[in-house]
Amino acid sequence: MAKKEKILIVEDEEPIMMGLRENLVVAGYNVVEATTGTEGLEKGLKERPDLILLDLMLPGMSGYEVCRELRDKGMHMPIIMLTARQEDFDKLHGFEMGADDYVTKPFSVEELLARVRANLMRGERRKDNSDNFEFGTFILDMDARLLRKKKKNGAKTEDITLTKTEFDLLAYFCANEGKALSRDQVMNDVWGMEYYGTQRSLDSFVASLRHKIEVDSAKPKHILTVHGVGYKFAS
Repeated sequence: MAKKEKILIVEDEEPIMMGLRENLVVAGYNVVEATTGTEGLEKGLKERPDLILLDLMLPGMSGYEVCRELRDKGMHMPIIMLTARQEDFDKLHGFEMGADDYVTKPFSVEELLARVRANLMRGERRKDNSDNFEFGTFILDMDARLLRKKKKNGAKTEDITLTKTEFDLLAYFCANEGKALSRDQVMNDVWGMEYYGTQRSLDSFVASLRHKIEVDSAKPKHILTVHGVGYKFAS
């Protein structure tokens, strides 16, 4: 019998928690629950669920803080944020903290379950891709999910801090080296068709990556702009 995937729900409103719990159990998932941000962080670290449904507004710690702490502590499971906020700033901030997806309240059960399935599948694909990438003076370590910068004279490498979103984006560019990729294609392939961000959001992530991997971010050698199309990666 196949192992049931475990989903952690972090939600302080009992009616919403009850509805999520019942529908996820019927869909065949194991469910773990937390009603505060602090409890959600503790259970995320202890239970190591396959996916987390994380409310944005929580007592103790906000969903943003929980997400950031989980990523900082090396937790890479998909995180779907549940929120009533719809402003682009909130969405972009959530992705910067490491969220994989958003569901805006009120949402349908069918939509939520579809997003859960899609994010679980993307999580499995990330696990399967364990080959490292080397470009310039960098090594992208897929198993450790770290970007390492090689130093001169055989010295130890230096770890470069990337957010989860930056890491996923850089891994995608490396895997598609030499291809001219449209902005829509990048967003769909990295975050899925359900991604709420805009092309401006993607450009912001690219700018952040360039500052970390390019000698001169104004004259990039790795993440190149293809005018009228999007981007192309060169090692």
